[in-house]
Amino acid sequence: MDLSSAQRSVLELLGAVSSEDLPALLDWMRTTRDFDEFIHNNNDIILKNIAEDLRNCLPLETMLPSEQIAIQKIKQHPEPVIHIDAFLYDDDFIDYLCDNGKMSRNYCMVCGSHQTTPLGFISHSFSPLELKFIYQHVLPDLSGKVLVDVGSRLGPVLFAGYLYSSALQLHGVEMNQDFCQLQEMIIAKYKFTDRIKVHHANICTQASLLQNADVVIMNNVFEYFLDRSEQARAWEYISHNVKKKGTLLVTVPSLKESLSNLQVAIPLNEWVEEVQLNYDVYTEKDIDREALEQIHLYKIL
Repeated sequence: MDLSSAQRSVLELLGAVSSEDLPALLDWMRTTRDFDEFIHNNNDIILKNIAEDLRNCLPLETMLPSEQIAIQKIKQHPEPVIHIDAFLYDDDFIDYLCDNGKMSRNYCMVCGSHQTTPLGFISHSFSPLELKFIYQHVLPDLSGKVLVDVGSRLGPVLFAGYLYSSALQLHGVEMNQDFCQLQEMIIAKYKFTDRIKVHHANICTQASLLQNADVVIMNNVFEYFLDRSEQARAWEYISHNVKKKGTLLVTVPSLKESLSNLQVAIPLNEWVEEVQLNYDVYTEKDIDREALEQIHLYKIL
């Protein structure tokens, strides 16, 4: 059956439903997960394959010995937390690991007792759902646009941008050479070289890239990787170079929260305006709305 025939058949079917049942049917069609197997397109499969490739190259906690600052900051957290990369491990995968004794969601408050409390989870990557939310519901059409991901780490923002957007160029800036090599491995394997470029550099050396960007994405970008003075310097550098009117800035968490504990003189109301997002685009009950609400969009004034 071709597309036009299928469309006619669906409309004929809806026309045959009683008027009192039609609203319930339409609501079910909007919210059910029964269609998932039909709407998972090839790009979703490619993104899952990339995640599997990266899982096979990394330890479970997705932290490398070269990330000493991040490792120490996680250890200094007031409550026990564990780093689990949201791009590589979704909740179902974490449940599988817990069921097989490879991970626990809880820690013992008194050694040897049954007095336990949930562990905190930290991720430095967007989940696949968050990536689709950004490219399909947060950002406009990116045809002909240049996107810069500050602290690209494993590269999920770049890979999803290649698959889910028409961005002309996707640039990742990453200080850790180990992660740059992993990104380059994926870029070569999946033939993303025509639109993705990874820069092994500190963002404070990339003025031209920031000045020419149409979209800049920053996800938990500095807090765990730089001390406070370096964080302040990086934010000031970005605010001085991301100046092109209309440039879009996607951040997690909000700019206000990111800058709240830093000694910076960045007048946000003169630099950006926040664009209100619709976080209700996914109606499924198991969607982590709280995670989506951490995503903020700004437009440069």
